[in-house]
Amino acid sequence: MLKWDKAADCWCGSGKKYKDCHASFDDKLRKYERKPYPVPPRSIIKNEAQIEGIRASSKINIAVLDYVAEHICAGMTTAQIDEMVYQKTTELGGIPAPLGYEGFPKSVCVSINNAVCHGIPDDVTYLEDGDIVNVDVSTIYNGYFSDSSRMFCIGNVSDEARRLVKVVEESLQVGLREVKPWKRLGDMGAAIHAFIRKNGYSVVREVGGHGIGLEFHEEPFVSYVSKRGTEMLMVPGMVFTIEPMVNMGKRHVFVDEDNDWTIYTSDGSLSAQWEITVLVTEDGYEVLTY
Repeated sequence: MLKWDKAADCWCGSGKKYKDCHASFDDKLRKYERKPYPVPPRSIIKNEAQIEGIRASSKINIAVLDYVAEHICAGMTTAQIDEMVYQKTTELGGIPAPLGYEGFPKSVCVSINNAVCHGIPDDVTYLEDGDIVNVDVSTIYNGYFSDSSRMFCIGNVSDEARRLVKVVEESLQVGLREVKPWKRLGDMGAAIHAFIRKNGYSVVREVGGHGIGLEFHEEPFVSYVSKRGTEMLMVPGMVFTIEPMVNMGKRHVFVDEDNDWTIYTSDGSLSAQWEITVLVTEDGYEVLTY
């Protein structure tokens, strides 16, 4: 970690003098770095103004998902969901973050039943009675990024499918109890993994959560099959997503060869995912999106 002049403006961009801003924070971080623990780079630590920007983006993200929740129903195409997301996001002054991201062609990811994530909306895929559907919304507002997803049960969903959806939602609370400053990110992932396994399901390893805020995807990669006492140190000012992807069957997945985006369960079993964005605070956490 580079030394910083205490009389100079802080490296975080807050406009405050370093001695009044992150000097004591850096002193504490150096102690962990010497242990050695993997510590977060300065580039992902947000200042107060940046956090406010992410909060504003998050409000739009939540509003868009609320709008989807009011209108999603059987008989709707996934393209209609995409149109809803685009219209509501832009109406509120935001930009859909997925649109054009690394070539992704739509404004939202819609993943049905055995699709784990990154489902591409189209005009020929209809929501049917009994489906479980993940709608993953991401927003840019004034240059700040937010991200969250929810599961929706369409019509008469089987008891076993509803249980999967419920358990994955509950796993977020299990993980949140482990989000505390100066603890390891692996503690959170380990808690979620243990809870999911206890309920008879498997956790996807190849994809996970991520840092967010100034970019769509930042450090760290957030695993939900990690071990306690491992992974990056969580510190105040870090923002990342919690989004375990959970299969009813085996954990193995594959990528659709036709679009190179959509990920499916290898055994055809159902998959569910909920996603929230979390800010690490001085005494715990703040949920920014849900």
